[in-house]
Amino acid sequence: MLTSQSKHFLHCLLFFTLIVFFELFTGGVKLTSDRELNFDPWERYGYLGAFVLYMLRLLTFLSLPQVLLNFAGLTLYNAFPDKVVLKGSPLLAPFICIRIVTRGDYPQLVRANVERNMAVCTQAGLENFLIEVVTDKSINLPIHRRTREVVVPPTYKTKSGALFKARALQYCLEDGVNVLVDNDWIVHLDEETLLTENSVRGILNFVLEGKHHFGQGLITYANEHVVNWVTTLADSFRVADDMGKLRMQFSMFHKPLLSWKGSYVVTQVGAERQVSFDNGLDGSVAEDCFFAMRAFQKGFSFAFVDGEMWEKSPFSLWDFVQQRKRWLQGILLVVHSKQLAIKNKILLAISCYSWVTMPLSTSNIVLAALCPIPCPAIMDFLCAFIGAVNIYMYVFGVVKSFSLYRFGLLRFTLCICGALCTIPVNVCIENVAVIWGLFGNKHKFYVVNKELRPPVSV
Repeated sequence: MLTSQSKHFLHCLLFFTLIVFFELFTGGVKLTSDRELNFDPWERYGYLGAFVLYMLRLLTFLSLPQVLLNFAGLTLYNAFPDKVVLKGSPLLAPFICIRIVTRGDYPQLVRANVERNMAVCTQAGLENFLIEVVTDKSINLPIHRRTREVVVPPTYKTKSGALFKARALQYCLEDGVNVLVDNDWIVHLDEETLLTENSVRGILNFVLEGKHHFGQGLITYANEHVVNWVTTLADSFRVADDMGKLRMQFSMFHKPLLSWKGSYVVTQVGAERQVSFDNGLDGSVAEDCFFAMRAFQKGFSFAFVDGEMWEKSPFSLWDFVQQRKRWLQGILLVVHSKQLAIKNKILLAISCYSWVTMPLSTSNIVLAALCPIPCPAIMDFLCAFIGAVNIYMYVFGVVKSFSLYRFGLLRFTLCICGALCTIPVNVCIENVAVIWGLFGNKHKFYVVNKELRPPVSV
């Protein structure tokens, strides 16, 4: 049985091996001089053609800050930590409210997940807690001393006109609705998010330590029944992103340099009320991103929470595209918002525009072969480095999500190969989402299907 340190060492060895191989294979590092590139590109392609080719190549570097954070996070911190151990008694922990926000379209799913999450909390030793469901439509949650259903009135309006999930979250903070004090804590979950005992222990350690106002941890997508293998394998990149970029920015810098996710969010009530979700239309589509940037601007600190939670990837490619489109549109609204200082969102803006220009930067894959151009050695090296890290993210995501002991070596290897095969599909989907998102209605909140309906047999 390998120790967590041994697993991390093997992961780093594989990571560096892939980078070296990719650098040599793509010409990022040239062992011999390339005679085919000994020409003047301005003369061969003309000034306009050469300028366009170099600009397209430079667009690749917009993703460099995110790639560097992912690389550092995956190598500097143990990527396969041991089981989370409680650092204090749960009896001494402050009160924790587990808040689930839903439209109320999937009442059966929400009720089932509330029951499961309550059982996990109890098994993990959590004592002072409440599970609160905030919904636009009543879901008839069974009455229990540890549950609370909050129905947002259709007549409720925030001061800034916030909509969608931001409106519901802000309603919970209003006087007369809020039942928490400033020293209590909230764990924000989506309606399909499932707690694990590891995540509950991680949250307890985070709130007992009390050093930071906000925290977030890892979410995986390949647990229990896999509904759609393509979207699940594509989401393996997000798993690596959590263990890389997210962990790095919160563990080393304690700032949301490149934002965070909307689920598995741990907040101190007083800090959340100061930041607020009442941020107008610009803060309503990607309310999580806007909240993080505003908290960053106000000087609050963030940390990484140990332990993982479970979610499902979108059940269809249509939902997958719609989900990515909404994220892009929401983050663009955040980046362009005049409410946020440029110094706080500059890295987010660079990362966002690396996504926006993805259709252009993707063309380098074809143009590099059809219209090669001589570049400085450091430029070739970094382009190959960016490509290698992004490819490895899919490999690591599968290794982190799928258990070798559960699947066996053959199926486990096939999952890795499958994740690599989904890269072209994912690139196409992301490009479609970008083009659609740029020209579509940016103030629309699409909710993906969260519930599998059992087939009706006659």
